[in-house]
Amino acid sequence: MLPCRSLSAHFVVKYQAMLSPEIILKSTFGYDSFRPLQREIIDNVLARRDSLAIMPTGGGKSLCYQIPALLFDGLTVVVSPLIALMKDQVEQMRAAGVPALFLNSTLSPEAYSDNMDCVRRGQTKLLYVAPETLLTPRILDLLAQVKLDCLTIDEAHCISEWGHDFRPEYRQLAEVRCRYPEAVCLALTATATQRVRADISRSLGFSGPNEFVASFNRENLFIEVRPKRDGAAQLARFLKRFKEQSGIIYCFSRRQVNQLSAYLEECGCSVRPYHAGLDDGTRSRNQEAFIRDDVQIMVATIAFGMGINKSNVRFVVHYDLPKSIEGYYQEIGRSGRDGLPAHCLLLYSYGDAAKLKYFINQKEGDERMAAMQQLDAIVRYAENERKCRRKPLLAYFGEEFPVKHCGNCDNCNAEPPVLEDITIPAQKFLSCVFRTSEGFGAVHVADVLLGSKNEKVLRFRHDTLSTYGIGKELTHKQWLHLARQLVQMGFLNQDNEYRTLSLTDTARAALKSRAKFFGQLQELEKRAKRKENRNELEYDQVLFDLLRAKRKEVADAKGVPPYVIFSDPTLVEMAAYYPQSRQSLLEIAGVGQVKLEKFGDMFIEVIAPYCQEHNLLEKIRATAPAKSARKSASRPTTRTTLLGEAYNQGTSLNSLMEQHQVKAGTIIDHLTKYALAGNRLRDGEDLQLLTSVSPEDQQAALAAFEELGAEYLKPVFEKLDGRVSYDELKLLRLHHLAR
Repeated sequence: MLPCRSLSAHFVVKYQAMLSPEIILKSTFGYDSFRPLQREIIDNVLARRDSLAIMPTGGGKSLCYQIPALLFDGLTVVVSPLIALMKDQVEQMRAAGVPALFLNSTLSPEAYSDNMDCVRRGQTKLLYVAPETLLTPRILDLLAQVKLDCLTIDEAHCISEWGHDFRPEYRQLAEVRCRYPEAVCLALTATATQRVRADISRSLGFSGPNEFVASFNRENLFIEVRPKRDGAAQLARFLKRFKEQSGIIYCFSRRQVNQLSAYLEECGCSVRPYHAGLDDGTRSRNQEAFIRDDVQIMVATIAFGMGINKSNVRFVVHYDLPKSIEGYYQEIGRSGRDGLPAHCLLLYSYGDAAKLKYFINQKEGDERMAAMQQLDAIVRYAENERKCRRKPLLAYFGEEFPVKHCGNCDNCNAEPPVLEDITIPAQKFLSCVFRTSEGFGAVHVADVLLGSKNEKVLRFRHDTLSTYGIGKELTHKQWLHLARQLVQMGFLNQDNEYRTLSLTDTARAALKSRAKFFGQLQELEKRAKRKENRNELEYDQVLFDLLRAKRKEVADAKGVPPYVIFSDPTLVEMAAYYPQSRQSLLEIAGVGQVKLEKFGDMFIEVIAPYCQEHNLLEKIRATAPAKSARKSASRPTTRTTLLGEAYNQGTSLNSLMEQHQVKAGTIIDHLTKYALAGNRLRDGEDLQLLTSVSPEDQQAALAAFEELGAEYLKPVFEKLDGRVSYDELKLLRLHHLAR
């Protein structure tokens, strides 16, 4: 870590002179506009009103205190629970030219003292500390010597005993507030129910309705739950889709972590384990290797991840059932923080639920009851086979999801189930629930139907019931699958704590009227695929890979994680718009003035030769919403119309290039816009003559355009497994439109 004296004092003066949050947003962080609620929260903090902000992971919480910190005269203290997060945040701030420091046990005594001196001299705007550090006499004494303008409490759910990660030291932060009454307080978290939010505000002494709750919906996450059959083999198949990409796999136990990481390593995966049983040095090295993209996959217990600011995690797998909806939401939230698509897979089995229930039964009183309620919620979520995954997930946090189908989960994207008449099995199961006095769970009812002679069946004399042994035509697994469906269809109630089944009024009426039941006897693997995001930016994958390699090289040289240099979305825009000058690079999202000065030339030196070799021109970055862009695309410009009409009159592509002094790609772009606007285009032989793609791949590409449409190239590119380049696809798309 650089000593604080290397921080330039002119930043303080410079940013205080900038009275507009929008100017700081663009010049420092490189973004054109704020995300939802960011501006409102910033305004509230600048007006010195205590604020509670609940924003999803990746929603931009950090900017809500970073921008005010650059506008306040004094210091902003950020309370953060983990050392890794502090180091990460400070590295990112300093890469953007913002004077920031942390104080924690990783610093040498000399560096610690040096950083404290910097705080006294007013040479930093942001100071990151852990709650236990903040509460020490020497830090409280240090803060008494400076002007403290803002106290930010990150991961504020740790304050609440009702939260999933309560930390007693967080409760004492209210005392710190009393010491500095002039400082505005901002509490931030990604996961908080209404009960937890009220507890946070009460604990910190907040008054007034200054609570900001953003949507909990992470649209870029594809959410999927699969029955766990052969878990290790399922996981290995899943990982083949994410070669060279970062991901986290969560397991219930340390033993499972060790076994699974060893298995994946044998499969050739780049993987490391992480759990509390490893020594501190090993854990730290494994975490650092993951953060710096030296290792792609981390297999871990839930001890890993909180505060890890790695933005390019492309998948999160829960190999075992999570303990709660709240924990599950926070863990899947560690993927796709950069806004690009990410995949969240949960492998579910009855055995996992039983294992968790066993440990919960070791607890007592209210703690046991609360844990059982949390388990019931996650089990119901996992067993939901029909409704949108997002609805119950968001409902848990008090948010109503108004859309019937989210279009980005396994249930919404699955093929419609083929229902069969299950009347007789359903009647047998419901009758058996009734005959067993509606006091047992699905496993026991299935045992009775199958004629089991286990101790429990015999003890309750259920072998004497009329339903005993009448269900041998189905397997135990099929009966349990049927039970889940009957619960979901509203024919059975299921007790939260003991999972006992009872008939609903609907079931009694259905049995009395001899109504038909329709469902599925066989549990099938859903064939759900993530649909393409039509607003996803098309980019040059080869150039993106070159830029990613350059980013890793620069990051390693500076000793920081790659995403500190530039995020994946920033590299995607570079690979889409081909900026070849400093001014053009400054238009790319995520490129601020300081990063331009530090890294701009290095990346231009990658982009410019690539574009020259492939005859690529810079493109103008569209700042308008995608919807507006599509509308404008339907109205071709005068030049586009002239080129389209000239081509239709028989002018060849080569002639148009010579007349207008442009390259073939430019003409093809204009003709494509002309055709997409609904204009007829002649199918000239020169279109096919220009391509070097094999006849077989030509036909495959044309068939893919017919199936997927011609507005976007990426779905076709992926359908063909990348065999045909984007440049060739542009030409073949034009050929398709002209047919």
